[in-house]
Amino acid sequence: MYQVTGLALADKRSVDWDKFVKSSTDGSFFHLAGWQQVLADLGHQGFYLYATLDQQIVGVLPLARVKSRLFGDALVSTPFCVYGGALGAEDVKRHLEQSAISLAKELGVDHLELRYRKPQNNQLITRVQHATFQCALAQTDADILAGIKKKQRAVIRQSLNQQLSVTLDQDLPCFYQTYSESVRNLGTPVFSKAFFQSLLKVFGDDAEILTVRKDGKPVSSVLSFYYKQQVLPYYGGGVSAARDLKSNDFMYYQLMCHARSDRNCDSYDFGRSKLDSGAYSYKKHWGMVPEELHYQYQLINAAELPNLSPNNPKYQLFIKLWQKLPLAVSQWLGPKISRYLG
Repeated sequence: MYQVTGLALADKRSVDWDKFVKSSTDGSFFHLAGWQQVLADLGHQGFYLYATLDQQIVGVLPLARVKSRLFGDALVSTPFCVYGGALGAEDVKRHLEQSAISLAKELGVDHLELRYRKPQNNQLITRVQHATFQCALAQTDADILAGIKKKQRAVIRQSLNQQLSVTLDQDLPCFYQTYSESVRNLGTPVFSKAFFQSLLKVFGDDAEILTVRKDGKPVSSVLSFYYKQQVLPYYGGGVSAARDLKSNDFMYYQLMCHARSDRNCDSYDFGRSKLDSGAYSYKKHWGMVPEELHYQYQLINAAELPNLSPNNPKYQLFIKLWQKLPLAVSQWLGPKISRYLG
């Protein structure tokens, strides 16, 4: 029988954990043990469960509790991440899921959420609201551009005439100013600068900032992750001028080229978007085929599944008001809210 243990922060077995994740077909960057420290830095308690057989890790399930009066109380794998859920053989995954349900009941949370990519053979509730987008990266910049759909390719060609420059300098203050303006304009609370500092510290060379400038001024910036020859642009955006300059399109294309030529990546993960949203359509325009995500839930104390989507009518007034905030106010207030939007 499998023995389930919790991984402590700075645990020596975190090395074995990551080796197992990287050897797993369904393992992802968001299953890595480093996220436990990142989440702890945000103030969330992690419960990183792993199953062993003869002292060898045969399955993992990263979990963290996100609790607030405003948004509820949940045990999630993995909060603030696109992918999660248990890894291992089918019987090991089911065993870890039952351990997670027992833990959720012990903690008295509203619900358990497992962010699987693929359908699972279990009795949990499945909800499909998002899709993820990926594509292979061609060998050369020209071939990468040729592989993008015609209309989006034309937009990128426009951006190439805007005399934009690219830097890879881990300039966190510059990234934060650009990114926070972008999410403010979308009506979304921004994370704290310390959160991004934590990501850069924990993941080291596997986290990288790319910034696009016009006449020396930053107009678009993205913080990306690298995992097993794949690049994942995860936190990105641009200032108001980015729209006319097409600098976001320029940024993602330049990231593709850089990841292929300088980081030897052969795959590009454009992340998740809500089905039929503006971001969903934008990513389809690049020629990427959406892959629906199969998130799963177990209700514990809640009577129904949560709905924290920006499309929820009860959040529309909040979004409109947030868009009107001065940037400095949104940077001060945003982190107090965003840390619970896992």
